[in-house]
Amino acid sequence: MTRLIVAAGGGGDAVAAAMLHAALHGDEDRAVILTYAWDRLLVDPIPGPRGADNFTGLKPVTRSVWSVPATAEPIAPAGSTLPRLAAELPHTFALLDPHHGAEGVTRRLEELIDHLAPASIDLLDVGGDILAQGDEPTLKSPLADALALAACCQVNAPIRLLVAGPGLDGEVSPDALRPLFGPLVHSFTAQDVESVGSVLQWHPSEAAAMLAATARGARGICEVRDAGFAVPLTDEGPTVHEVDLDEAISRNTLARAIMTTATLDEAEAYSREICGFSEIDYERDKAAQPTEQPPTSLDPDDVLSRLDQFQREARARGVTHTTFRHITEALGLPGSHQREHLRALLIENRPHQYAAPLWELSPAESEQQAR
Repeated sequence: MTRLIVAAGGGGDAVAAAMLHAALHGDEDRAVILTYAWDRLLVDPIPGPRGADNFTGLKPVTRSVWSVPATAEPIAPAGSTLPRLAAELPHTFALLDPHHGAEGVTRRLEELIDHLAPASIDLLDVGGDILAQGDEPTLKSPLADALALAACCQVNAPIRLLVAGPGLDGEVSPDALRPLFGPLVHSFTAQDVESVGSVLQWHPSEAAAMLAATARGARGICEVRDAGFAVPLTDEGPTVHEVDLDEAISRNTLARAIMTTATLDEAEAYSREICGFSEIDYERDKAAQPTEQPPTSLDPDDVLSRLDQFQREARARGVTHTTFRHITEALGLPGSHQREHLRALLIENRPHQYAAPLWELSPAESEQQAR
């Protein structure tokens, strides 16, 4: 039996989809996860999502839908986490290509459904920005979710919309989301996280990391991303709720506007008009900024000294946890290679602070004892 999960925003949503499938269905059914190859400059220096022509080694699923196996490779300079996901997780990752707008996503989704005849179809979003109206001041990445929502609303098949980890993306307040929630579908546990445990050691998604951490019991305030957003880690963090699909599309102004778009550029123009920005423009601007070359090796004493300073300042802001992505940015060590080296260095020297997959800020006394 095959179950189809559409990862609304790609990235961490695909990881959460794998975790949800394991929690609800175990090894009984096969999961096909339809997801973007859109790593938002974390491992891919090219702004925007990747399409099938940016990879070698893809496998055809239908006439216009391709899967990304472990042996696939992004064509340089592009990068993607999908081949590594496919290598570590027992699922098929099908490429959601938005370059032909919502109409193209709809056609490909219809092809996939006709081919798979899945027992169920879920549209999964971590955080809840798929329910954004478009004018929220904290909204950062509405376009990917809006394209997925617009397509799913036009497909003649029963699709269940699920929101996991309300507010964990830092884009829409849980208070705004709560009235929209229908039935509680699942609350993730520490045992559920084990199905994606190896992935969380390297995957850059902060939302997926916080979802897993709250499932393991982490509570407090987590500081994320380059701007230092503070995200509450609460008992709501590990929950998954169903949301009425029609209510979602009625609320999401951008998703309604882009339903008939035939190109990504056209959809992006609507995002600028409705939300006041395009997340791909943000990526273009960031990619165009000159970056300092990070050191080829990390000096432990220097890194730990700067970490202590960062932690003192973060604690003064009320922060209890942070992500490794944010630490690398705060210490001026960007890039996935540096992030993995930094993770290893910190865990080796301060193992008591590793609240996997997050980093827990220790009190000053613990810092002194750890030295």
